[in-house]
Amino acid sequence: QVQVVESGGGLVQAGGSLRLSCAASGRSFTPLAMGWFRQAPGKEIEPVAAVSWHGSNTYYADSVKGRATISRYNDNTMVLQMNSAKPQDTAIYYCATSTATVNASGSSRDYVRWGQGVQVTVSS
Repeated sequence: QVQVVESGGGLVQAGGSLRLSCAASGRSFTPLAMGWFRQAPGKEIEPVAAVSWHGSNTYYADSVKGRATISRYNDNTMVLQMNSAKPQDTAIYYCATSTATVNASGSSRDYVRWGQGVQVTVSS
């Protein structure tokens, strides 16, 4: 069973930076694309960023382009660095592993294992 665990988040002032980490583990885990999604109160879940297993292919939602960087540390760990945080970035952030390896998809349908989520609050 693959487990996905997020860390980081918390309270950030507008204009500041946040860093989220995600680690996947489990006997059956193989290197896969991984992604970040977020859900704000009263809104649907939306993609944030994704990265292929080797880190060469990335996807960024328009809302975070130019402010976010997603990277892989190794086969099962990735980091999301977001600068110039905005109050509209406030949400629960979820990490997920994809069914693909190379394709860094922004569609939640391509992801099968999800973490519990971490709260990110950006104060104005």
